[in-house]
Amino acid sequence: MTIFSCSTCAIEHSEAPIPPACCAICQDERQWVPASGQSWTTREELASQGTTLVINELEPGLHAITSTPRLGIGQRGLLISTPGGNLLFEPPGFIDDAGAQRINELGGVAAIASSHPHLTGSSIQYSHRFGHVPVYVAAADVQWIQRPDPVIRLWEGKTELLPGLWMYPCGGHFAGSSVVHWPAGNRGAGVLITGDTIAVGGDRKSANAMRSYVNNIPLPATTIERILETVLPLEFTRMYSAFAVLEDDAHAIVEETLKRYISWVRGEMPE
Repeated sequence: MTIFSCSTCAIEHSEAPIPPACCAICQDERQWVPASGQSWTTREELASQGTTLVINELEPGLHAITSTPRLGIGQRGLLISTPGGNLLFEPPGFIDDAGAQRINELGGVAAIASSHPHLTGSSIQYSHRFGHVPVYVAAADVQWIQRPDPVIRLWEGKTELLPGLWMYPCGGHFAGSSVVHWPAGNRGAGVLITGDTIAVGGDRKSANAMRSYVNNIPLPATTIERILETVLPLEFTRMYSAFAVLEDDAHAIVEETLKRYISWVRGEMPE
């Protein structure tokens, strides 16, 4: 039996003797299947091609975990260190011995979570490698689980993943799209970790939220309002998305630019 991962999104699927017929994640309107068609890979194949994990410190208590060369969607996994253990948020679709050893040197993993189904990567492989720690999946997104496993914990509502580290449901990109609030981050000024629930704009001075980023499907104003209602009461000055960061004034930027988004989708802005 083999663990196959989709080459396009790098999400692991259930062990099987042959690859699945398709990746439901990529066939959905929010993602895409290449013109060349569905293809699959395995951890062993990736390792033989020279894929490795790269782990870098972003700030005290926060490390980025990425694969090189880029794999699938290419999100930056985040290891958030807390006195109660480490949260691995949105792990890449690959793990190797050297990377696992480095993670252990940083305190290991006590829990795993993702903002939404696109960025779950090899969550189950990481969980099994680090003692079968819980993998938190929003109950609203249960239909998108591609590798069922006893380590999965369905959650809904505000949830404390580790002492002082909270997950908040926002909806939007997926029904269960969520964010993590890390109050101790940025030297106590507060950090919001959003994956693709709230993305950082290309100008690094704006935030946005979409049903599909790659296929340009917007969200309605009511959904953006719900996201703002969830995150604006939280204290944070920095925001990490799946690919970028708002270093400073993140709270003000999120409020200002998502309200601008609302004005545009409502047709209130001049063309």
